[in-house]
Amino acid sequence: MLLEGIETLLVLAQEGTMSRAGNRLYISQSAVSKRIAKLESTLGKKLISPSGRLIKLTPDALALIENVGPSFSELRGLIFEQQTIEDHSIIKIDCSETLVAGYLGKAFGHYIQKDKNFTITTHHTPVIIENVRSGQATIGCCAGYLAPHHGLHYQHLLDERFRIVAATALQSPPEYLLVNDLKNPSNLYQAAILQKAGITPLMEMDSYTAAAQLALGGVAPALVPESIISALKIDPIYCHHFDFLDQLTRPVHVIYRAKNAASPRVKTIIETIIETIADAVAIAI
Repeated sequence: MLLEGIETLLVLAQEGTMSRAGNRLYISQSAVSKRIAKLESTLGKKLISPSGRLIKLTPDALALIENVGPSFSELRGLIFEQQTIEDHSIIKIDCSETLVAGYLGKAFGHYIQKDKNFTITTHHTPVIIENVRSGQATIGCCAGYLAPHHGLHYQHLLDERFRIVAATALQSPPEYLLVNDLKNPSNLYQAAILQKAGITPLMEMDSYTAAAQLALGGVAPALVPESIISALKIDPIYCHHFDFLDQLTRPVHVIYRAKNAASPRVKTIIETIIETIADAVAIAI
């Protein structure tokens, strides 16, 4: 019960609300609340407090997560490694939404014809890394910089380029841009490059798709990766390149635990992801 409570607290810290944590854990919102209450009772500490629609973590909760979180995730991952991946085992693939939309959708569609026993979820890169480390996902496909010391095996697939999408013609870099969440550790590098180029982030979105659509609607130009430009079939007349964008590529990786990659099924999916993205890059060139 203690480990169950810690797992629930870790997910709640990532998701911010009881309902979203319940969705991640496949339990009800009331079950999430009961698990946290039980953990608070066991530890004799208050761990959460309401903050509008969100949940605020207490200093005791933050200290517990900092001290126990990495070890708990690694323990889960080690346990996961001991499970044999059989022909009927569900292989969990956690991907960046942009990579599914721009590169991998059709490939997974073809792949499921020969192996139906896999599931796909989409998250931001920090969550994908954590899910693979803890065994909640077998394979991760990440866009953006990987956190250091993640302890996983990985392969670098490409450095994806960005374009500025705008509803009107641009003769020079815009003063303001719609960007994706710069607080996301995978995107932090973008802030310094934009500042050096004299560009101010106007709004920080949680979705490159939303940023692109707002740009096309005339709100403001947006920084958009080529995967989303391809997925949305944005006309090249709305896509602009400037020299500073050459520094603003985002790395794409496939990540996994080494022992899991020994499974022929896992190895085949990893190879499919690598080949699909390599083919997409070759076509773009």
